[in-house]
Amino acid sequence: MEFSDQSRHQMKLSIVIPAYNEAKSIEGAIIGIEKALNKFEIEHEIFVIDDNSIDATSIILDELQKKYACLKYEINQGPNGFGYAVRYGLERYTGDCVAIMMADLSDSPDDLVRFYTTMLEGNYDCVFGSRFIRGGKIIDYPIVKRIVNRIANAIIRFVMNINYNDTTNAFKLYRRHTIDGIKPFLSPHFNLTIELPLKAIIRGYSYKIIPNSWTNRKYGESKLKIREMGSRYFFILMYCFIEKYFSKGDFNKKW
Repeated sequence: MEFSDQSRHQMKLSIVIPAYNEAKSIEGAIIGIEKALNKFEIEHEIFVIDDNSIDATSIILDELQKKYACLKYEINQGPNGFGYAVRYGLERYTGDCVAIMMADLSDSPDDLVRFYTTMLEGNYDCVFGSRFIRGGKIIDYPIVKRIVNRIANAIIRFVMNINYNDTTNAFKLYRRHTIDGIKPFLSPHFNLTIELPLKAIIRGYSYKIIPNSWTNRKYGESKLKIREMGSRYFFILMYCFIEKYFSKGDFNKKW
Protein backbone atom coordinates (compact mmCIF):
# COMPACT_ATOMS: atom_id res chain seq x y z
CA MET A 1 0.00 0.00 0.00
CA GLU A 2 1.29 3.45 -0.95
CA PHE A 3 0.08 6.99 -0.44
CA SER A 4 -0.13 9.37 -3.36
CA ASP A 5 1.90 12.57 -3.03
CA GLN A 6 -1.35 14.55 -2.88
CA SER A 7 -2.86 12.62 0.02
CA ARG A 8 0.19 11.90 2.15
CA HIS A 9 0.39 13.48 5.62
CA GLN A 10 -2.72 15.61 5.32
CA MET A 11 -4.59 14.67 8.49
CA LYS A 12 -3.75 13.75 12.03
CA LEU A 13 -5.47 10.49 12.93
CA SER A 14 -6.87 9.86 16.39
CA ILE A 15 -7.81 6.36 17.51
CA VAL A 16 -10.30 6.19 20.38
CA ILE A 17 -10.20 2.87 22.22
CA PRO A 18 -12.61 2.14 25.08
CA ALA A 19 -11.18 -0.43 27.47
CA TYR A 20 -12.71 -2.26 30.40
CA ASN A 21 -10.66 -5.05 31.99
CA GLU A 22 -8.49 -5.51 28.90
CA ALA A 23 -5.17 -6.13 30.66
CA LYS A 24 -4.45 -9.20 28.51
CA SER A 25 -5.25 -7.54 25.20
CA ILE A 26 -4.47 -3.84 25.36
CA GLU A 27 -0.71 -4.09 24.88
CA GLY A 28 -1.06 -6.17 21.73
CA ALA A 29 -3.64 -3.74 20.36
CA ILE A 30 -1.39 -0.72 20.98
CA ILE A 31 1.69 -2.37 19.52
CA GLY A 32 -0.20 -3.47 16.41
CA ILE A 33 -1.62 -0.02 15.76
CA GLU A 34 1.73 1.69 16.35
CA LYS A 35 3.50 -0.67 13.97
CA ALA A 36 0.96 -0.23 11.18
CA LEU A 37 0.77 3.57 11.40
CA ASN A 38 4.49 4.14 11.84
CA LYS A 39 5.17 2.05 8.75
CA PHE A 40 3.41 4.70 6.69
CA GLU A 41 4.50 7.65 8.85
CA ILE A 42 0.91 8.60 9.67
CA GLU A 43 0.68 11.30 12.33
CA HIS A 44 -1.54 9.96 15.06
CA GLU A 45 -2.57 9.69 18.66
CA ILE A 46 -3.92 6.62 20.40
CA PHE A 47 -6.40 7.65 23.06
CA VAL A 48 -7.45 4.85 25.40
CA ILE A 49 -10.34 5.44 27.75
CA ASP A 50 -10.08 3.11 30.72
CA ASP A 51 -13.69 2.65 31.74
CA ASN A 52 -12.91 2.15 35.43
CA SER A 53 -11.27 -1.24 34.95
CA ILE A 54 -10.74 -3.39 38.02
CA ASP A 55 -7.83 -5.35 36.58
CA ALA A 56 -4.32 -4.16 35.64
CA THR A 57 -5.34 -2.25 32.50
CA SER A 58 -4.26 1.15 33.85
CA ILE A 59 -0.95 -0.24 35.13
CA ILE A 60 -0.13 -1.62 31.70
CA LEU A 61 -1.12 1.65 30.04
CA ASP A 62 1.19 3.55 32.41
CA GLU A 63 4.10 1.41 31.23
CA LEU A 64 3.13 1.68 27.56
CA GLN A 65 3.00 5.47 27.79
CA LYS A 66 6.69 5.47 28.65
CA LYS A 67 7.42 3.67 25.39
CA TYR A 68 4.94 5.27 22.99
CA ALA A 69 4.77 9.06 22.87
CA CYS A 70 1.59 8.96 20.78
CA LEU A 71 -0.31 7.05 23.46
CA LYS A 72 -2.41 8.78 26.08
CA TYR A 73 -5.06 7.41 28.35
CA GLU A 74 -7.56 8.71 30.82
CA ILE A 75 -9.85 6.99 33.28
CA ASN A 76 -13.55 7.55 32.80
CA GLN A 77 -14.72 7.90 36.38
CA GLY A 78 -18.35 7.60 35.34
CA PRO A 79 -20.94 7.15 34.25
CA ASN A 80 -19.53 3.98 32.75
CA GLY A 81 -20.44 1.83 29.79
CA PHE A 82 -19.17 1.35 26.24
CA GLY A 83 -21.04 4.32 24.84
CA TYR A 84 -20.04 6.64 27.67
CA ALA A 85 -16.38 5.64 27.26
CA VAL A 86 -16.40 6.27 23.52
CA ARG A 87 -18.21 9.57 24.00
CA TYR A 88 -15.58 10.57 26.57
CA GLY A 89 -12.94 10.06 23.88
CA LEU A 90 -14.94 11.80 21.17
CA GLU A 91 -15.11 14.94 23.32
CA ARG A 92 -11.34 15.01 23.90
CA TYR A 93 -9.43 13.65 20.89
CA THR A 94 -7.08 16.04 19.07
CA GLY A 95 -6.92 14.70 15.50
CA ASP A 96 -8.48 15.84 12.24
CA CYS A 97 -10.23 12.50 11.98
CA VAL A 98 -11.04 9.79 14.49
CA ALA A 99 -11.39 6.03 14.34
CA ILE A 100 -13.13 3.94 16.96
CA MET A 101 -11.39 0.63 17.58
CA MET A 102 -11.74 -2.14 20.12
CA ALA A 103 -9.16 -3.04 22.75
CA ASP A 104 -9.58 -6.80 22.26
CA LEU A 105 -7.53 -7.15 19.04
CA SER A 106 -10.67 -7.81 16.97
CA ASP A 107 -10.00 -4.91 14.57
CA SER A 108 -7.09 -4.98 12.14
CA PRO A 109 -4.52 -2.15 12.22
CA ASP A 110 -3.90 -2.80 8.52
CA ASP A 111 -7.58 -2.07 7.89
CA LEU A 112 -7.16 1.17 9.83
CA VAL A 113 -4.49 2.26 7.36
CA ARG A 114 -6.81 1.41 4.47
CA PHE A 115 -9.65 3.38 6.06
CA TYR A 116 -7.36 6.39 6.45
CA THR A 117 -6.03 6.16 2.89
CA THR A 118 -9.55 5.81 1.50
CA MET A 119 -10.72 8.89 3.38
CA LEU A 120 -7.83 11.00 2.15
CA GLU A 121 -7.90 9.93 -1.47
CA GLY A 122 -11.69 10.09 -1.82
CA ASN A 123 -12.18 13.14 0.45
CA TYR A 124 -14.96 11.29 2.28
CA ASP A 125 -16.53 12.44 5.53
CA CYS A 126 -16.68 8.85 6.83
CA VAL A 127 -15.28 5.44 5.99
CA PHE A 128 -17.28 2.41 7.11
CA GLY A 129 -16.08 -1.17 7.09
CA SER A 130 -18.15 -4.22 6.30
CA ARG A 131 -17.22 -7.75 7.24
CA PHE A 132 -19.96 -9.11 5.00
CA ILE A 133 -19.07 -7.86 1.52
CA ARG A 134 -16.58 -9.21 -1.00
CA GLY A 135 -13.13 -9.00 0.61
CA GLY A 136 -14.48 -8.90 4.17
CA LYS A 137 -13.48 -11.61 6.61
CA ILE A 138 -14.57 -12.92 9.99
CA ILE A 139 -12.55 -15.31 12.13
CA ASP A 140 -14.07 -17.37 14.93
CA TYR A 141 -17.35 -15.44 15.05
CA PRO A 142 -19.73 -17.22 17.51
CA ILE A 143 -22.62 -18.62 15.47
CA VAL A 144 -25.42 -17.25 17.69
CA LYS A 145 -23.96 -13.75 17.65
CA ARG A 146 -23.50 -13.95 13.89
CA ILE A 147 -27.15 -14.88 13.37
CA VAL A 148 -28.32 -12.08 15.66
CA ASN A 149 -25.97 -9.67 13.89
CA ARG A 150 -27.32 -10.52 10.45
CA ILE A 151 -30.92 -10.19 11.60
CA ALA A 152 -30.26 -6.87 13.34
CA ASN A 153 -28.46 -5.39 10.35
CA ALA A 154 -31.21 -6.56 7.99
CA ILE A 155 -33.79 -4.78 10.16
CA ILE A 156 -31.70 -1.60 10.21
CA ARG A 157 -31.31 -1.67 6.43
CA PHE A 158 -35.05 -2.15 5.94
CA VAL A 159 -36.19 0.47 8.44
CA MET A 160 -33.67 3.11 7.35
CA ASN A 161 -33.73 2.20 3.64
CA ILE A 162 -29.94 2.03 3.33
CA ASN A 163 -27.59 -0.40 1.60
CA TYR A 164 -24.96 -0.59 4.34
CA ASN A 165 -25.03 -4.09 5.87
CA ASP A 166 -22.71 -3.81 8.90
CA THR A 167 -23.93 -0.79 10.85
CA THR A 168 -23.45 -2.50 14.21
CA ASN A 169 -19.68 -2.84 13.79
CA ALA A 170 -18.00 -0.15 15.92
CA PHE A 171 -14.86 0.11 13.76
CA LYS A 172 -15.35 3.23 11.62
CA LEU A 173 -13.52 6.45 10.71
CA TYR A 174 -14.99 9.96 10.85
CA ARG A 175 -13.69 13.43 10.07
CA ARG A 176 -13.85 15.92 12.91
CA HIS A 177 -16.56 18.02 11.27
CA THR A 178 -18.67 14.88 10.93
CA ILE A 179 -18.38 14.05 14.63
CA ASP A 180 -19.25 17.66 15.47
CA GLY A 181 -22.20 17.54 13.09
CA ILE A 182 -23.83 14.42 14.57
CA LYS A 183 -23.83 15.63 18.16
CA PRO A 184 -25.36 15.47 20.71
CA PHE A 185 -24.87 11.78 21.32
CA LEU A 186 -27.57 9.84 23.11
CA SER A 187 -26.37 6.27 23.48
CA PRO A 188 -24.72 5.19 26.74
CA HIS A 189 -24.00 1.62 25.63
CA PHE A 190 -23.21 -0.40 22.50
CA ASN A 191 -26.13 1.23 20.71
CA LEU A 192 -23.71 4.08 20.03
CA THR A 193 -22.32 1.84 17.27
CA ILE A 194 -25.46 2.41 15.21
CA GLU A 195 -26.18 5.97 16.34
CA LEU A 196 -22.99 7.41 14.87
CA PRO A 197 -23.18 5.98 11.31
CA LEU A 198 -26.95 6.33 10.98
CA LYS A 199 -26.84 10.00 11.96
CA ALA A 200 -23.96 10.59 9.56
CA ILE A 201 -25.84 8.92 6.70
CA ILE A 202 -29.19 10.61 7.21
CA ARG A 203 -27.60 14.03 7.79
CA GLY A 204 -25.92 13.90 4.40
CA TYR A 205 -22.27 13.23 5.20
CA SER A 206 -20.41 11.40 2.46
CA TYR A 207 -19.14 7.91 3.15
CA LYS A 208 -17.38 4.99 1.53
CA ILE A 209 -17.89 1.34 2.45
CA ILE A 210 -14.88 -0.95 2.16
CA PRO A 211 -14.28 -4.53 3.35
CA ASN A 212 -12.62 -5.17 6.68
CA SER A 213 -11.76 -8.15 8.82
CA TRP A 214 -12.80 -9.11 12.34
CA THR A 215 -11.20 -11.64 14.70
CA ASN A 216 -12.84 -12.88 17.87
CA ARG A 217 -11.09 -11.95 21.09
CA LYS A 218 -8.48 -14.33 22.49
CA TYR A 219 -8.70 -13.15 26.09
CA GLY A 220 -11.49 -12.18 28.44
CA GLU A 221 -15.15 -12.00 27.57
CA SER A 222 -17.21 -9.81 25.31
CA LYS A 223 -18.80 -6.79 26.99
CA LEU A 224 -21.77 -6.89 24.62
CA LYS A 225 -24.75 -8.59 26.25
CA ILE A 226 -27.33 -9.26 23.56
CA ARG A 227 -30.31 -9.67 25.91
CA GLU A 228 -29.62 -6.33 27.54
CA MET A 229 -29.09 -4.39 24.32
CA GLY A 230 -32.08 -5.24 22.12
CA SER A 231 -34.42 -2.51 23.36
CA ARG A 232 -31.58 0.02 23.44
CA TYR A 233 -30.72 -0.62 19.80
CA PHE A 234 -34.41 -0.34 18.95
CA PHE A 235 -34.68 3.02 20.72
CA ILE A 236 -31.80 4.51 18.72
CA LEU A 237 -33.11 3.00 15.50
CA MET A 238 -36.50 4.62 16.09
CA TYR A 239 -34.86 7.94 16.98
CA CYS A 240 -32.91 7.89 13.70
CA PHE A 241 -36.01 6.82 11.76
CA ILE A 242 -37.98 9.76 13.16
CA GLU A 243 -35.16 12.18 12.37
CA LYS A 244 -34.85 10.90 8.81
CA TYR A 245 -38.51 11.15 7.92
CA PHE A 246 -39.87 13.93 10.14
CA SER A 247 -37.10 16.47 10.86
CA LYS A 248 -37.30 18.02 7.36
CA GLY A 249 -33.49 18.14 7.15
CA ASP A 250 -33.06 20.47 10.12
CA PHE A 251 -29.94 18.60 11.24
CA ASN A 252 -28.41 17.97 7.81
CA LYS A 253 -24.86 18.84 6.83
CA LYS A 254 -24.70 22.55 6.06
CA TRP A 255 -21.93 22.58 3.47
